[in-house]
Amino acid sequence: MIKAVIFDFDGVLVESVDIKTKAFAKLFESEGNDIVEKVVVYHVKNAGISRFEKFKYIYKEIINRPLTEEIFDDLCQRFSHLVVDEVVSAPYVKGAKEFLDGYANKYMCFVASATPQDEMEEIIKRRHMQGYFKGVYGSPKKKGDIVREILAAYTLEHNEMPFNSALSPQSFVYVGDALSDYQAAKDNSIRFIARITGNEFENIDCMKMRDLVNLKNALNV
Repeated sequence: MIKAVIFDFDGVLVESVDIKTKAFAKLFESEGNDIVEKVVVYHVKNAGISRFEKFKYIYKEIINRPLTEEIFDDLCQRFSHLVVDEVVSAPYVKGAKEFLDGYANKYMCFVASATPQDEMEEIIKRRHMQGYFKGVYGSPKKKGDIVREILAAYTLEHNEMPFNSALSPQSFVYVGDALSDYQAAKDNSIRFIARITGNEFENIDCMKMRDLVNLKNALNV
């Protein structure tokens, strides 16, 4: 029986994926259209990977220039300025708010995101979502490590109401929209549900949903 749900954030709870894609294009527009196209393709294909890792890859493999600490810090700051306000105001994925309003007090809910920890916490606070989650986790931790940390805490140490005993890994499900989310769930041997917007999960054997309208029913399957 599922008792805990780990959510990715962008593209799962909030329709904010395109915001991040546009931000990557904007950051590298001075490099020319060819570089921008390669950056966007790389970003989209590697959804769920932190911007920190992406900046390093882009400079090494696409731009072919050294990434100094000064440039790296500037990229991080500019990216944050481009996206935070828009993510705060972005609409929920259909069914997400209804699920959280109706069931966050019945399931332990967590966020596991590639967004930097402090930025993720700011977004959650400004969207007034704090009450939904037992924990909110972001980068630089990798998603697989985040899931492992949650499992270590809530399957061994915690015994919180409304549950009468520590949870088992089989009590958890990860809801994500990227292959990195699927891998994080697989690496930790927990169930996975894909929120699909394209064909990323075409060859992956998992439950797939276009939105979260029927998430509650899916958790009972």
